[in-house]
Amino acid sequence: MSLAPRAVLVHRTTEYEELLARHGTHGQAAFFLSARGRSVDAVRERHERTHRALAEVAAAVPLTWRQTRVERADLDRFLFGPEDVVVVVGQDGLVANAAKYLTGQPVIGIDADPGRNPGVLVRHRADRARRLLPYAAGAGATVDELTMVEAVTDDAQRLLALNEIYVGPRGHQTARYTLDLDATELPPEAQASSGVLVGTGTGATGWLRSLWEQRSSALALPAPADARLAWFVREAWPSPTTGTSRVEGLLDPGQGLRLTVESDRLVVFGDGVESDALELTWGQTVRLTVADPRLRLVM
Repeated sequence: MSLAPRAVLVHRTTEYEELLARHGTHGQAAFFLSARGRSVDAVRERHERTHRALAEVAAAVPLTWRQTRVERADLDRFLFGPEDVVVVVGQDGLVANAAKYLTGQPVIGIDADPGRNPGVLVRHRADRARRLLPYAAGAGATVDELTMVEAVTDDAQRLLALNEIYVGPRGHQTARYTLDLDATELPPEAQASSGVLVGTGTGATGWLRSLWEQRSSALALPAPADARLAWFVREAWPSPTTGTSRVEGLLDPGQGLRLTVESDRLVVFGDGVESDALELTWGQTVRLTVADPRLRLVM
């Protein structure tokens, strides 16, 4: 007998809740902000809108379904099941935070604060949840299958990301490594830079795009569903032993970008979440490619 679907509501701690955790009471939080020329009212209003959206989505879950909630900080410890329908209530970035822990479950993005989010990934309002939940669980649901990027180290550590993966130093030191591209006749190049960014078409609306625009790149950035990746080297430094001839490009399916570490320590993290990073030491290699899993975002 198959299990009934489970609605997993993904949310994050609001700014107001963070203020209360730090200052103890509403009054103390209000005093802290007012002393700096700001009001707590707007922060509390956003908090209330988020919780109203969460309550509306929870009430829309069919009575025969199971449901649970998971906070962003607990995603790495939460076990998603194959029968789950994942409902992300919050910002676009929260969808990216959840994506790397999923294995094909349908995702519904609910914009908890319309007008403040671009709505690239949180495409729906809370009042549509009652229709979207059974639709997403059905066989005929229409989804956007968004490309993801994967990093695999030579000791089999693995990291997935929806937007981009960064490889570089934790602080402002220089990253030293050898960069090599699969399926090319070009020799590997030793480089010194502030890190390498490899991202998807979804990520091309964020950090990747800022690098692309900053250098007036002629590279054609991929679309979110394209099975290609774009990569950029940040602030490559020319020296007698390091080069700058390969600082951007595209990776086709099956093609990888390999970095062999020549620094004391580099980190690999995805979608800006540095707390969930892989650490690489001298001599280790990491390969970045298009990932097999895709994010199935309900349209």
